[in-house]
Amino acid sequence: MESIAQLKTTMKTLKLPTAADALNEFLMQAEEKQWTNQELLSRLLTRELNSREQKRLEKHLKLASFPEYLPLEGFDLSEQPSISQKQFNQLRELHWLEQAYNLIVLGPPGVGKTLLSTGLGIEAIRQGYRVQFTSMDDVIHLLKTQEITRFSRSKLKRITSADLVILDDLMFMAIDHHEANLFFQLINKLYGQTSIIITSNKGPEDWGEILGDPAITTAILDRLLHKSEVLNLVGDSYRLKHRQTIFGTSQSGVPIAPQPAAG
Repeated sequence: MESIAQLKTTMKTLKLPTAADALNEFLMQAEEKQWTNQELLSRLLTRELNSREQKRLEKHLKLASFPEYLPLEGFDLSEQPSISQKQFNQLRELHWLEQAYNLIVLGPPGVGKTLLSTGLGIEAIRQGYRVQFTSMDDVIHLLKTQEITRFSRSKLKRITSADLVILDDLMFMAIDHHEANLFFQLINKLYGQTSIIITSNKGPEDWGEILGDPAITTAILDRLLHKSEVLNLVGDSYRLKHRQTIFGTSQSGVPIAPQPAAG
C-alpha cells in the first residue's frame, strides 16, 4: 500500500499538484466527516479544477492587457440610462460574440465606454474566450513596428488570434495615409472571424476626417458595421461625478474650501 508521500508524488507526476497539496487536509476531513471514497475523490478533483480555472483566468487577464480590472459587476446601470437591464443582460450573455458581431460604443469622455468594454472583455475571458485590449495609439504603433520588433509581432499575433479585440479611443487622434492603410489591413484580417468592440467619442460619420482617405474609411466602415450594434452612451462624466478631492464635499457636490485655523 502506497504511503501518503508516495501518493502525493504520483499525483504531482500526473500533474495534479493542487490536489496533492490538499491531500492531508482532505484525508483528515474525510475521517472526521466520514466521507465516502467517492466524496473524497470528488472534492480533491474539484479543488484541482478550481485551481486550474483560477490560474487560467489570471493568465488570460494578464495577456488581455486591460488597463484596469473593471468587471461588469461595477457597471452601474442607474447612471447610464441609455442601456436597459434587458440590453445589459443580452450583452453579458455574449451571444453576439458567438456570432462574430461587433459593438461600437460611442459617447463623450467619462460616461463608461471603457468600463463597459473592459467588463465585457473580462466576462468573455470567464467564459473561455481569448481577449485583447489595446488603444488606437498603441495598435498603430504595433502595426508600424511589427517588421522591426519581436514584441510588436507577438502582440499583433495575439490580437489577430483573439476571439474579441477591444479598440479603445478609436479616432482619438488623426492618422496619416500609411497608418490608415495599416489599420485597414488589420480590420480586414479580423473581419468575419473576430468580434471587435470599439469605443470612440466620435460617430462613424466623423471617422473620415480622422482617417483622411475616403476610400479607406469606407472600406473600414463596411467591415466594422456589416454585423454590428451601435451603443450611444449618454450622461455626465462618471469620473467627475465621483471625483476624489483633497477637500471636503458639500451636499451639493461642490468642494468646500479649507477653513483658516482659529486664532
